[in-house]
Amino acid sequence: WLVVDRKVYDVSRFSKRHPGGSRVISHYAGQDATDAFVAFHNDKTLVRKYLKSLLIGELAPDQPSFESNKKKSLLEDFRELRCTIEKMGLLRPNYFFFFLIFLHLLVLDAASWIVVWYFGVSLVPFLVGMVFFTTAQIQMGWFQHDLGHCSVFRKPRWNRLLQIVVINMLKGLPASWWNHLHNQHHAKPNCFRKDPDLNMHPLLFSLGKTLSMEVCKSRFSHRKLECDKYLI
Repeated sequence: WLVVDRKVYDVSRFSKRHPGGSRVISHYAGQDATDAFVAFHNDKTLVRKYLKSLLIGELAPDQPSFESNKKKSLLEDFRELRCTIEKMGLLRPNYFFFFLIFLHLLVLDAASWIVVWYFGVSLVPFLVGMVFFTTAQIQMGWFQHDLGHCSVFRKPRWNRLLQIVVINMLKGLPASWWNHLHNQHHAKPNCFRKDPDLNMHPLLFSLGKTLSMEVCKSRFSHRKLECDKYLI
């Protein structure tokens, strides 16, 4: 069960068919998922049609719309800031900007191969080609990142199709793998055991004293269990 706008939904069965993956939605089990719902779904009118069949009730009038470990003032400030950003139009994409981004990364990628093909594989052409290719790959990573967030086109399908072209065909990585992990990261950023970035890069993403100590204790306990297993 989870809460969206004070309404309670049972997503037990639906989670397996959730387009964003079952793990993302299960991270909010027993919690208020309103802000995550707003952030992840562009076409909220369409999504709410699916929610109707999952509705099982509403919160009692005296029940708060947030967990006890969250500060109400910070939550209200965040929601007010988001509304202000939306009214200013800062979340509307500039198609010409993204077209130039896509064009320049294609030019850089092609230039890297042309330099090596035309000038050979001696040291200087190889280094120049490597700089072009590396820059293109980095830019592709950020471009597919925006596509993965469905931030370029209004329709998610168009974002997914171009993301597959960029990350699958041009970078050689699976879009499904990236979306599965990165969606969890944004659903529960820096939440231990829920944010995959903490599992892959604990030293880079463990911010704050409390979280860092929790991650280190878990790592130490895991290694100790592994050692004990081999000792036995």
